Amino acid sequence: MSRIGRKPLYLPETVKVEILDGSLKFTGPKGTLESVIPAGIKVAQTENVLNFTRENDIPAVRALHGLARRLAQNCVTGVTEGFAKDLQLLGTGYRVAASGNGLTLSLGFSHPVIFKNVPGINITVEGQDKIHISGIDKQLVGQVAANIRELKKPEPYKGKGIRYSDEVVIKKQGKTATKTAA
Repeated sequence: MSRIGRKPLYLPETVKVEILDGSLKFTGPKGTLESVIPAGIKVAQTENVLNFTRENDIPAVRALHGLARRLAQNCVTGVTEGFAKDLQLLGTGYRVAASGNGLTLSLGFSHPVIFKNVPGINITVEGQDKIHISGIDKQLVGQVAANIRELKKPEPYKGKGIRYSDEVVIKKQGKTATKTAA
């Protein structure tokens, strides 16, 4: 059995769950999220506990057992606490500013780059070089952070670009002086 899939999912008092046909709907203090239940996975609720079981041991169903439970756990965490990612701009002249419909980024191009707001995501700017992305959907928060980072990835020689706040960029050694044989 899947180690993650067989763990019971305990629901906080503030979270309500509806078991619909093929999905779970979670409602909490921060909002509402829905998680799909893959075919072959059954969900049983007893009081404030969800248990995930699989109908058979077909490898495709076994692979989805832990996934179904983890997606439901992410929904519970999202509607109670939410998720966040922090980005940092490194480089001379690299700046970010909040505009009415999103972000305006100066990334060394001949023009400013505009990143539009995504519904369900809260983007705030701290100073001129920090971006804080938060929301209740873990997948959407991560995708928006990846899309912003993709605008100017950290380059390997000086490390300039947009990176996650906890990301470590390993720098390459540049050209070295040739050694003369004497």
